[in-house]
Amino acid sequence: MGRSSPAGAPAPTLRDWHGSTARLDTGTELVRRYHKHLIKRITNQVTARREPVGQRSETVRRANLSAIVRELHDGGPLSRSELVARTGLTRSAIRGLIGELTAAGLAVERPAIPLGTPGRPSPVVRLEAERAVALALEIEVDSLAAALVGLGGTVLASATVVRPRDRVSVEPIVADLVELADRVLRPRRRRAALVGVGIAVAGVVRRTDGFVWMAPNLGWRDVPLGDLLGTALGLDVPLEVANEADLGALAEVRRGAARGADQVLYLSGEVGVGGGIIVDGHPLSGVAGYGGEIGHMPVNPAGIACGCGSTGCWETEVGATAILRRAGRPLAGGRTEIDAILAAARAGDPAAVGALEETGRWLGIGLAGLVNVLNPRVVVFGGLFEHLFPFIEGTVQGVLDRAALRAPRELVGLVPSALGDDAPLLGAGELAFEPLLGDPARWIGRRDALLDRVPA
Repeated sequence: MGRSSPAGAPAPTLRDWHGSTARLDTGTELVRRYHKHLIKRITNQVTARREPVGQRSETVRRANLSAIVRELHDGGPLSRSELVARTGLTRSAIRGLIGELTAAGLAVERPAIPLGTPGRPSPVVRLEAERAVALALEIEVDSLAAALVGLGGTVLASATVVRPRDRVSVEPIVADLVELADRVLRPRRRRAALVGVGIAVAGVVRRTDGFVWMAPNLGWRDVPLGDLLGTALGLDVPLEVANEADLGALAEVRRGAARGADQVLYLSGEVGVGGGIIVDGHPLSGVAGYGGEIGHMPVNPAGIACGCGSTGCWETEVGATAILRRAGRPLAGGRTEIDAILAAARAGDPAAVGALEETGRWLGIGLAGLVNVLNPRVVVFGGLFEHLFPFIEGTVQGVLDRAALRAPRELVGLVPSALGDDAPLLGAGELAFEPLLGDPARWIGRRDALLDRVPA
């Protein structure tokens, strides 16, 4: 599973990436291999004759610049020496590329603090969070949220509104999101630094254009959300819409509980249930982006009707409504009633404890099949499931021990989300940054470069 280890090196374990000090840097090996491939092509007389030198040099430069910006974005401030070690680039190449980033206002370099060790300390490079920002938006059944995320992952501003469940039609949601976006984009200089918009929605999304084919818990079908929000926001930047569980997985891999893992299953639980799947470090989204709808796996033929039109879907047994039903609470109670159930379970209330144990049993049943199919290194319990985790972990583990195949079962770890309810929103910010991270040179080379557009 995952990328192979260097010859003679032991295979990485869960402790290697999830420990308090260790971290698997999944991008470094690929970057080094790609860099060596490019250098080999440049120095090979046969292949060197087949490509114009200028084109080849520009390709190398853009790839190297992307590698550096990604390392700084994901890992925070790093010294030049650390960047050399992480990317495999030469010191002279690092120096020149950092010079480009600082000239464009995307990074700043500061002297390192002397540690009393021999040699001159390497300067430390950090990204300038407010020079390039992303607008992140999230649509849930009970709430809407917006955040302005700076390059490097710093949240500069955020706003959330809790909404009644009867206010889920598209038009008022779009209007409320525009108001939230305007709130976090103040002052106006933040608009000048905006590089993209990412939107997380609890629905089945076509990634090419942000078309929501179905969002059963919102009551949506065939909603051109990308077009509607693009027009309403009126921002001249790329706009991407994705499923909230997919974006929760992205955030947890980059900044949360699954940091450094390449095989990840993220479970998102609220009114509905979603899944974000990472395979070999890449999201598994299917042909059009509809993959990962694990909440609609049929698990109980004798179960109840689901909002999707089927019967016995996994979310009808493990979602918030199922928990409320088992505990004898009002089905429209939302998070307030769920919190009351958790408080009652802590106090030993039999009805609350029983409701959570039965939910954990059904979670284990569905998860056993997913572990057998996907063979993940880690399963992250997000959203509602993060709050349930202390109460259901033992039950889920027990069901997995009995129902999952032994080989994949022994390799998987279960962990609560490190980012909590904010994971999908932070993932929307990461999605919005992708064009910049993938090709920083494109942004640096724009006529209205960020340094000129944003007041100091």
